[in-house]
Amino acid sequence: MTKTVNHWIGGKTVEGTSGQYGPVTDPATGAVTTQVALASAEEVDAAVAAAKAAYATWGTSSLAQRTTVLFRYRALLDAHRDEIAALITAEHGKVHSDALGEVARGLEIVELACGITTQLKGELSTQVSNRVDVSSIRQSLGVVAGITPFNFPAMVPMWMFPLAVACGNTFVLKPSEKDPSAANLLAELAAEAGLPDGVLNVVHGDKVAVDALLAHPDVAAVSFVGSTPIARYIHATASANGKRVQALGGAKNHMLVLPDADLDAAADAAVSAAYGSAGERCMAISAVVAVGAIGDELVAKIRERAEKIKIGPGNDPTSEMGPLITAAHRDKVASYVTGAAAQGAEVVLDGTGLTVEGFEDGHWIGLSLLDKVSTDSDAYKDEIFGPVLCVLRVDTYEDGVALMNASPFGNGTAIFTRDGGAARRFQLEVEAGMVGVNVPIPVPVGYHSFGGWKDSLFGDHHIYGNDGVHFYTRGKVVTTRWPDPADAPAGVDLGFPRNH
Repeated sequence: MTKTVNHWIGGKTVEGTSGQYGPVTDPATGAVTTQVALASAEEVDAAVAAAKAAYATWGTSSLAQRTTVLFRYRALLDAHRDEIAALITAEHGKVHSDALGEVARGLEIVELACGITTQLKGELSTQVSNRVDVSSIRQSLGVVAGITPFNFPAMVPMWMFPLAVACGNTFVLKPSEKDPSAANLLAELAAEAGLPDGVLNVVHGDKVAVDALLAHPDVAAVSFVGSTPIARYIHATASANGKRVQALGGAKNHMLVLPDADLDAAADAAVSAAYGSAGERCMAISAVVAVGAIGDELVAKIRERAEKIKIGPGNDPTSEMGPLITAAHRDKVASYVTGAAAQGAEVVLDGTGLTVEGFEDGHWIGLSLLDKVSTDSDAYKDEIFGPVLCVLRVDTYEDGVALMNASPFGNGTAIFTRDGGAARRFQLEVEAGMVGVNVPIPVPVGYHSFGGWKDSLFGDHHIYGNDGVHFYTRGKVVTTRWPDPADAPAGVDLGFPRNH
């Protein structure tokens, strides 16, 4: 009998009632291993109602109460790292080490939330006028929602709900229906840590559930990570319904390699950043921009390394890259490679014919490397979200930066050089939200914020860090005047000498 992933509402598992289910496959075998309940609008209403009821007490709970739960939660997540990672591998396909890394990056934000007492401190100015003080405080919003993608089924939810609940909000999570099990385990562990019923709820679903959250009058804010077209839709729809929105979209991340760079280090970085997690990450390097005469040597070094990557099931310790999430996505990624030559690219590596012995029905694709790619080709313009690396050639640093800044995306970028002056110019001139200097994937640590520019972010706030705290709270300014006790009315003795 097929296993069913149900919702988590009000501190317990709740069976789906819509009658609609989605398939969950093992990407290494192509077999459907699980079905996930897809929520109706009424089931979303039930989750929001549970969150709203819980907010009545959680929203006024003490900081000490919240952080006590979060510290216990952090310990439980640490103890269950392997179990969470195994669920990710089973449903997403990424290798176990990648999955463990995902859990570790999510834990960073739980740790940040454990220290929320410092983040929520207000400000005070005394004697701004005679006997007048002004203070600024931050307060929670109420019920907030998160809509998260398939590529990081544990990390991205952990980028959202720990901070949200630490700030005093309650949360409704709608994870990807392609790999839903990790989200339920995160919620179960939160309950075990002592998070009160209804503070964290998980509803599974498709567009019906998403639209119900975007329109719900009791949802104050929506966080989203996914593709740019959906991010734009989420932002427009939720904003039109009066909600605060942070919607992180897609990317086309460039790595500029200057002639003075250590080409071995640059090639190592390009391979790990382009092909790690099968390229299914919004911070993957998908375009290397080679400056000057180094292109041939750099491409040769990248090819040499790429050909050694072992592809296989994610639960095989010898595998360095796993399958793609679905067969349909695998076929779409392959189409960019098979059509590249006709659009002027030189196909250095073609991974589209790969199969893995014993797992012939898995969603396999090998590493592909396209050289001399033009900026008007589909492989360059689109976010492929797979293990395809494009190499573009330019004559100068200025040409490279101009090419990168012309992209509609502005998520992450990197430069490889030994020249500090060039790196300094680059970090100021490039139009992207996250910049790496000899670092290929510049995902910030938890106490800084993650987010891009241009079509990679819709909304004003980046995710986690200070921006995350500000997103999940709203400011209030209090101006106070108290009379001097010496001016108390006659007949009231406070022990102060009279002024007159």
